Amino acid sequence: MFNRNRFLRKVAAIASISLVTGCSLFSDDDPDSAGPIVVGTTSAPSTLDPAGAWDGSWELYRNIFQTLLAYPNGSTTPQPDAAESCSFTDSTSRTYRCKLRAGMKFADGDALNAEAVQHSIDRIRTINAPGGPAGLLGSLDRVEASGDREVVFHLNQSDATFPFVLATPAMSIVDPDDYPANSLRKDDKVYGSGPYELKSYEEGKQAVLTKNGNYDGFADRKNDEVTIRYFQDSSTMVKALRDKQIDVTYRGLAADDIIALQKHNDTDLELVDGAGTDISYLVFNPKDSWAKQPAVRKAVAQIVDRGAIAHKVYKDTVDPLYSMVPKGLTGHSTGFFDDFGNPSVAKARSILSDAGITQRVPLTFWYTTDRYGSETGLMFKELKRQLEGSGLFTITLKSRPWKDYVVGYQKGQYPVFGRGWFPDFPDADNFIAPFVGEHNALGTPYPSKQITGQLLPHSRAESDRAQTVKDMQQAQQIIVQDARLLPLWQGRQYVAASDDISGGEQALDPSTIMMMWTLHRKTSW
Repeated sequence: MFNRNRFLRKVAAIASISLVTGCSLFSDDDPDSAGPIVVGTTSAPSTLDPAGAWDGSWELYRNIFQTLLAYPNGSTTPQPDAAESCSFTDSTSRTYRCKLRAGMKFADGDALNAEAVQHSIDRIRTINAPGGPAGLLGSLDRVEASGDREVVFHLNQSDATFPFVLATPAMSIVDPDDYPANSLRKDDKVYGSGPYELKSYEEGKQAVLTKNGNYDGFADRKNDEVTIRYFQDSSTMVKALRDKQIDVTYRGLAADDIIALQKHNDTDLELVDGAGTDISYLVFNPKDSWAKQPAVRKAVAQIVDRGAIAHKVYKDTVDPLYSMVPKGLTGHSTGFFDDFGNPSVAKARSILSDAGITQRVPLTFWYTTDRYGSETGLMFKELKRQLEGSGLFTITLKSRPWKDYVVGYQKGQYPVFGRGWFPDFPDADNFIAPFVGEHNALGTPYPSKQITGQLLPHSRAESDRAQTVKDMQQAQQIIVQDARLLPLWQGRQYVAASDDISGGEQALDPSTIMMMWTLHRKTSW
């Protein structure tokens, strides 16, 4: 195990991730004297247009675009960024008004005004891209620009979570001259107003970010240039870290690599271990003749052994999860354990036989090869072993790279498929609302009138989020009863870095998105 004082810096729960390392006291006067900070990740963007992605593409967006609100270091509630101020102006949380900073510009010098904000929000709903973020705007009736600096959002229902929505990278502000109102942008160019400009981009390989001279926002940039390199697997990424080809790794560290970093006395590397709220889960497609049957889904839920997955596959670097809402968030429950208990083949057989199913159930499980870490394939092999070992299922495994995988699940091609979720914002609402309704983040309609028509609207009228527990737990119980979604595990956040890099402890916002501007080099200990 690393010496805890130097090599393993524990980070507080993600809702308050704001530790400051003493090592940063010796930062270099010229932070880029040794070249750009190079960050490695296994999470490459699926598209460069914010209107088209509700996924890990947001990590790039956060650094090259601005939103009206965001999370200054240490904040767990949205604060003004492109905006000078924002607030509800009525007692029912249905009118939200923002005033922009004066003189805002995009990186190319074009004016960032209220019209640009309205254009950016309207095009998300107009385009309504499959797998895009339009579902986040379900409570928005219309947005209007009032003069150059004022934007007013009129909601169709009370929604105390709306400021959190505006703080997501999905609501990135784009230039109307460069982004069509009715279609996604197709090239690899980006024109934003964030801390960095996208100097160059090679799909699946790297993104080169340079400081945006027109930026006006809260980010205190500690470097002038960052290169993000995209890797297919953890082992290659960690080797690049050890070989000094990259400075920092984030997203996709495999369990074996994490354990190795903890055990080996790598005096030139540091590992930050932080509590996380990312989750892994299965989605059942109601269009499939077998997956649409509740008894089949519940039998799977009765057999899956989350503890075995966490221990055997992930070496206890993740925790078993029994609800779509992870531990650490207000409203978390353990519904799947409460209803199904420990894995039981006998109970699963009874569920199927009561539904008249006596044959082995054939199911095809799909997963992505390059999105959620190197263990994903091993996890699905373990799921296959567990389910086929029961004698009740015949499981076929199939996989695709993420870019193709997204297209497939958006078209409803997969009977059962794996997904991961990194939160849009730290609220239980965000682990329920994105997955239900006709338009959701999965591309698989999940109508639930009680959740979408009663529980979510009722909870969103409550500005004190601690008072939403009953609604959130009731929504989770409905998800348990439907078994359309099956939570598997909750992750932790690991950032590995060379010992001459500082700022990793401050780099994660409450949605666990890396803010590249906090990273910088040190000259000495």
